[in-house]
Order: sequence, then C-alpha cells, then structure tokens
Amino acid sequence: MRTIREKTDHVVIVGAGLAGLATAMHLAGAGRKVTLLEREKTPGGRNGLLTSSGYSFDTGPTVLTMPSLIQEAFSAIDENMEDWLHLKPVSPLYRSFFADGSILNVFADTHQMEQEISQVIGTQEAIGYRRYVDFVTKLYKYEMKDFIDRNIDSPFGLLTPNLAKLIAIGGFRRLAPKVNEFLKDPRTQRVYSFQAMYAGLSPQQALAIYAVIAYMDSVNGVYFPEGGMHAVPRAMAAAAIKHGVDIRYEHEVTTLEKSGSKVTAAITSNGERFECDAIVLNPDLPIAWTNLLGKNPWSISRLKYSPSCVVLLAGSSRDYEHTAHHNIHFGHEWEGVFTDLIKKKTVMSDPSILVTVPTKDDPSLAPAGKHSYYVLFPTPNLDAKIDWQTFSGEYQSQMIEALEKRGYTGFGESIEISHLTTPLEWERMGLERGAPFASSHTFLQTGPFRPSNFPRKFSNVVFAGSGTRPGVGVPMVLISGKLAAQRITGK
Repeated sequence: MRTIREKTDHVVIVGAGLAGLATAMHLAGAGRKVTLLEREKTPGGRNGLLTSSGYSFDTGPTVLTMPSLIQEAFSAIDENMEDWLHLKPVSPLYRSFFADGSILNVFADTHQMEQEISQVIGTQEAIGYRRYVDFVTKLYKYEMKDFIDRNIDSPFGLLTPNLAKLIAIGGFRRLAPKVNEFLKDPRTQRVYSFQAMYAGLSPQQALAIYAVIAYMDSVNGVYFPEGGMHAVPRAMAAAAIKHGVDIRYEHEVTTLEKSGSKVTAAITSNGERFECDAIVLNPDLPIAWTNLLGKNPWSISRLKYSPSCVVLLAGSSRDYEHTAHHNIHFGHEWEGVFTDLIKKKTVMSDPSILVTVPTKDDPSLAPAGKHSYYVLFPTPNLDAKIDWQTFSGEYQSQMIEALEKRGYTGFGESIEISHLTTPLEWERMGLERGAPFASSHTFLQTGPFRPSNFPRKFSNVVFAGSGTRPGVGVPMVLISGKLAAQRITGK
C-alpha cells in the first residue's frame, strides 16, 4: 500500500461529510492533530438536515445499513457508538407495492422473509430466495476484505484467492440474469435488484457483485437513528471534538497553497490560512480536482455519472396506514425505468418511487399528529436536456399526482410545508452533473479502476467520499474515510 512518506503530524480535512468525519476519527485515534474545515453550519455534507415549522427532514440518505462501520469510527477513538447514537432496527425493511395491487414486505430475518414470500408468491419462490441469500452472503464474504475494505494500488491487487471464488459463483456476470437464476417472480426480482440504481446502473448492466448491496440492507438489516439520519454526523462530530479534532464550521476552503507536489496550506473564504503536513479532500471528486487542485486529469474528465433524483420533502397533516417506514412503489414497467433514465435521458414515463416516512419510527420529527415524508423520484442527471429552473414546479405536480394514484389520497392538499431538490440544486451543492450518487459503477469505474484516493500528482493529498474508492452509499463512504486515514498513518 502506498502511503505519504513525509511527516503527517497535522492533517487538514476539507469537508465534514460522513467520509471526512470518519477520516478525522481514525486519524485522531492514531495520534494526529486534525483540523476539519466545513463550509456549512453543521456536519453531514449530503447527509443534511432541514428544519421548519416543527418538522425535521433528512435531505440526503434515508436508508442506514451496516452500523458496524459507524462503530469502527468510534472504536478508533475508544468510544462506544451506543453512548452517542441510538439506532432502531426498521421492520419491515421496505414495503413493496406492485402495479397488480400485491404487497410484499421485506424482512432481514430469513425465516420471516421465507414465510412472507410463501404467502404472497409461493413456496418455490421462497426456496429460490433462500438460495439467493446464500449467494449474496458469499459475495459479501469474498468481496468485503479483499475488494471493498482495502486500499488497492493496481489491478494486480485483485489477484487474491477470493477473486477466483467470485468468478466461480458468477460475481462478474450481469446482475439481472444472476438474480433471475434464483428468483423467478418479477416482484422478487425487482425487490432484490433495484439496489443497482445506487450504483448508477440498471440491473441489466450492473455486475452481479453489486448484489452485495442487497446483502447490506435486505439481509443484514436497515436501521434508523433516533432524531433522524442527521443524528449520525452529529454524533460523529461530537465524539471527534471530544478527542481533539478542531472542527471549524462556516469555513469554506477556496484555495490550496502548493509547493511542488505538496499542498502546504488551505485558505478559507474569510482569508484564514491553515498549514498542513497532509490534506484530505472530501468534496465531490471533480470539484476537489478542478476548484481546489486546479487540474482536470483525464481519469476524472472521462467519468460517466449516475442518474440523479428529485426529492420532495413534505410536512403533512395526513397519515397513511398502509405505509411502512420505507415504501417502494413499482410501476408496470421495470426495464423501461432505466431506459428512460439512462438511455433516453428523460423523466420516468412509468415511475418507480421511494417514499420514506421517518415519523413512523420517530414522531418527534413532526408536530404532534403529523408526518414528514421523503419522496424520491429517480431522474436523469444534468446531461439530460431538462431545464429544471422552469420544469421543477410542473414536475412537483406530477410527483404529487403519481403519489395520489398510488394510494396517497389527498396528499397534495395535506402538505403544510414542502421543499424540492432537483438535479440543479444537487449541482449547486457541489455535485458534478447534479448526481448525488456520483460516478456510476461501470466495470471501468469500479475497484482499482475507480479514481484513486491517493493521486500520484500530489505527494500529500488524499481523497475521501463517494467519488473515490470504494464507492457510493453510506457504508462505502465510511470505509473511504478509514482507507484515507490509512494512506496517512501507514496502517
């Protein structure tokens, strides 16, 4: 593993997203002096918070998996996560609604899930589900240590015994055909392959190795923090401060001082200068390269980006008893969704929708008797010819209409407060192409082919976050923080 060879006593981290916070905690635990510079008033990055009129909304991820990775960051500073953060298992993990009117609850407990599939679909499908669980469990076992939770400096680093095992079980085949080997009903096929969207690909294009995401949520479980998802970065920041990390909010880094191949200081918009021995950049990777490092290497400019999404946050006076915490509403079409988003670069003609209702598990996130709704519609990124400046109002109306057709009767008239995030807003937050899921996980943008967290052009610069390795999603960015710290500490 390549590491920074000179002294690394004082590390400056730019950006207090989950990856930046994880990096800070691992470095603090290793005895480094850490200064963390964040442009916003609060930590979290994409894992943001919006409060208004008694409602609290998470603005980024809503699905929390693999809490053991959060514990790793706390363990680095000899803290117990449970002393800082209270997590509740979500059950069902998802409630899946289908166009034919059927409903399938998704449970982490395999026995419970077998029963659910048997009742809704049939015994043979339940047997196929059990075989699928065995498959994704093996994927996780073979992938995690050698390919995800590890700094890899070249493709030759992939040559481990587990690579042969991955090949043998079909990990490098396409996801959809592999899932279909085990699951024959279109409903279970969708439930256990939609996670490919997190990788920025259709199930028909994604590699089967990305079924590991299904393991992380649909087998390992989904959790919800007391106080909402933003409680995670708040807890991490508080623990980091306790252990000496100097977090400066409302400190936007605008310039990096350089000497040869080294960055020597970070300059903020108010003119403050922070000297460093090493620097970790947590902003979206293209932004970090172009705006801070002043370069646009081919490895970055070549990248292809995931679809984006529009998120409607709504405070509502209505409760819908048929809903769970996380709800997925599938349309009639499935492959057509990805054709629209990726090939045609248009909004979905037959939407599949995620609706999260966090107040089902934490009523404190809304005024008494009311609910907060997080409604996500996948959309193309800003490569599409859609003028979101003018189209956003019309699209919000289309979203509400689609919801009301899916059982959310009177949803529009029940809204007391709302906020819409479009690809244009994601771009304004500093996300290339307005894509919150970063660059897509095609074969040539995966593993050692994904942009490195330790660029050869700079001797003391390390990257963290979803744009670098291992990739997108809360578990991955937490790992990226640990991997970034290892580049600095050497262990």
